[in-house]
This record gives sequence, C-alpha cells and structure tokens, in this order.
Amino acid sequence: MIEIRGLEKFFGNLQVLKGVDLDVRKGEVLSIIGASGSGKSTLLYCINGLEPIQKGSIKVDGTDVHAKSTNINHLRQKMGMVFQQWNSFPHLTALENVALAPKIVKGMSKAQARDIAAKQLEHVGLGDKLDAYPSALSGGQQQRLAIARALAMEPTYMLFDEATSALDPELVGEVLDAMRLLAQEGMTMICVTHEMGFARDVSDRVAFVHEGIIEEIDTPTEIFGAPKSDLLKKFLSNIR
Repeated sequence: MIEIRGLEKFFGNLQVLKGVDLDVRKGEVLSIIGASGSGKSTLLYCINGLEPIQKGSIKVDGTDVHAKSTNINHLRQKMGMVFQQWNSFPHLTALENVALAPKIVKGMSKAQARDIAAKQLEHVGLGDKLDAYPSALSGGQQQRLAIARALAMEPTYMLFDEATSALDPELVGEVLDAMRLLAQEGMTMICVTHEMGFARDVSDRVAFVHEGIIEEIDTPTEIFGAPKSDLLKKFLSNIR
C-alpha cells in the first residue's frame, strides 16, 4: 500500500500540495484528474522521491520514502514511472533500452536482461521492434517502449504522468490499450491523466485535485455521474 499523510510541498513561497491524505491499495487503479497546475504531477514526483517534501509523510509498503535512512534507489525499484516524454537512449535499440536497467541496477546477466526485455516489449505489442532504434518508432511506440522499460524492473506499482499528453491524437489509443492491459492484469497504478474515458472505464477510484487539495475522491460512477463538489462539476462541464 501507498500511504500519504498531511503532505505539503512548496516551490519557494508557492505551496503546491496542501495537506494531501491518500491511500492506494495493491491492485487498485487510481486516476488523478484536475486542471493543469493543480499539483497532480508534483504528487507523483513526491511519491517517487524525485521531489523533496516540506511536511507530512509518504510510505510505500511501510517504508518512509523521504526518511534519510531510506535507500531511495532500492525503493524506486518497486515503483515504475512513465513520464510525458519517453526519454529513450537514441543510440540503443528497443531491446537494449529495456534491458539496460535490469542489467545495471539488478545485476542480471546480459542474457537474462535481454530475455526480460524481449518479454516486456512483446507484452506492450512491440515484439516485432526489438532491433529498432527509437528514431524509427512512432511516438506511441516510443511511449510503449517506456512502459516496457519500467515493467522490466518488475515493479509493484506503476506511476503514469500524463503518459499520452505528448502524443498525436491518433497515437493515444495504443498507449491507453497497453495501460488497460496492465490494469486488467492487476497492476497497482496511479495515473495522472487528461483522458477522461480512460479514467472512467479503467479506474477503481478517481481523485479530483484542485489547487493542491484532493477536492473529491470516489468511484468513477460517482465522480463522473454524480459529482458533489461545485469545483468538480465546473471542471467536468469545461471538458465535455
């Protein structure tokens, strides 16, 4: 489980997260929605230890992410993260890109790492692109490569930071399909997303974040069908 209590995050004098409390259970898919600048992505970065926090705590399976005694690199092996930009190594093939972390971080043999990489590339529908370089892949394929790269570390949790926002509209579907597959397989996922159809169809719960506060969190049926907060009602009316 991921447990967040009283989380506060500042950038200088600007408070971006204002006392966030949140639990995410294993096997759950949580989508986080809200306007740009509301703190959604910052929350993911804090969970993964990529941003320091000023107050509160974040625990992953009982380990305090921001404690000085925590081996954050070891803990991050539990948390695969997929960013808006895919950041592949251009000089490596798809197979080499995915095999790199298991080989370096986990100390696997080259053969072991390549076997896992091939399996995960097949998993996301890129089994025929093992020897392709990133420049030969479409944006959607490169983002699926990024998902395979995260999965190769065999994480317990997957964090998606608007994984489709940098893609052309016609490429969004293939990435969402890969994410849907992970959800069906029981992967614990926190997805910051602007894709309301995905949030509605795939999530166990949806959290609406407004100006650093979780304004409302509930099932997709309640969030989209019977929103309680006036701010959520306004947000949904603006995107429909």
